[in-house]
Amino acid sequence: MNVWVTVVVTSMDESDKELLNEIQWTFPLVTRPFDAIAKKFNTTPDDIKNRLNTLKETGILRQLSAIFDTRKLGYTSSLVAMEIEDDQLENVANQINRHPGVSHNYERDHQFNLWFTLAVPPGSDLKDELDKFNVLKGIKKVRMLPTLQLFKIGVKLDMVDDKKHEVAPTEAKKEIKNIKFEATEEDKEFIRELQKDMAITDEPFVNAAKNLGITENELFEKMKYYEDIGVMRRFAAILRHRQVGFTANGMIVWKVPEDRISKVGETLGSFPQVSHCYERPTYDDWPYNVFSMIHCKTQSEANEMAKKIQEQIHVDDYRILFSSREFKKTRVEYFVENSFSLEETVPV
Repeated sequence: MNVWVTVVVTSMDESDKELLNEIQWTFPLVTRPFDAIAKKFNTTPDDIKNRLNTLKETGILRQLSAIFDTRKLGYTSSLVAMEIEDDQLENVANQINRHPGVSHNYERDHQFNLWFTLAVPPGSDLKDELDKFNVLKGIKKVRMLPTLQLFKIGVKLDMVDDKKHEVAPTEAKKEIKNIKFEATEEDKEFIRELQKDMAITDEPFVNAAKNLGITENELFEKMKYYEDIGVMRRFAAILRHRQVGFTANGMIVWKVPEDRISKVGETLGSFPQVSHCYERPTYDDWPYNVFSMIHCKTQSEANEMAKKIQEQIHVDDYRILFSSREFKKTRVEYFVENSFSLEETVPV
């Protein structure tokens, strides 16, 4: 059973926190990136590498890698909400976790008590993959909630308590060139290589360039091009929220009048505290059409933050669904396809 144990690591000093803030936001795409980071922090490359290795060993730093855009790669994805009988919840969650396209899977405090994301590669049918779960006992309702409009995606946890942003829509939206992208076999090979966790060594990009049969400059040029057209959202550090104290992960769902959805979504996306923001479809038993994620250290802090946001977007009908258990949290591995089937008799 894959559920969390809350672990809050308190051994980080302020330098660690400043470093993690920096590499969540930006990571130098140069031959010796840790030299560049060290210069910024007025320290040595060895100090930076030692800190990052320690943060990895303690489980705080999950990965350093390229972060790609699912839809730009031709994948189809959806958030899925299920109502599961309580005594079957863990079994259903664990079986769903076996699907390689399931990256996040949580229990939330709602009638719809299981929420997960499912992504399938080009040529696969999302509904067909979702229907494979129908053999599982205990599923009472299933609601597909695909993205209708994407306003923001990108988790950046503010590690430095005394430098927290004001809860206000102050963040500029990143401009992406609108260029159609269809992944060639060469692109797929590149993406498979860059989605790997990067080694913390003096020249960490050397191996990737060598494996791809290109120079480092060609590697950096390709990465920057991918970023310009939105295929790669960024190259950055990914942290484990709970290990750094962000235990109140709240999905704020809003019931927004139809004529205000785009405006409200854009405004929500410009709050630094909001990591994800989407328009999603509604159902008779699910009236909320705009979703926004926040990450806080306590539920009271999250409730206070939601109230401050509400006062600025003027949407009265909303609620926060907190994740009460984490069944799975990983990254989808793109272009590493595995077929999936599920039988009711699969052991738990």
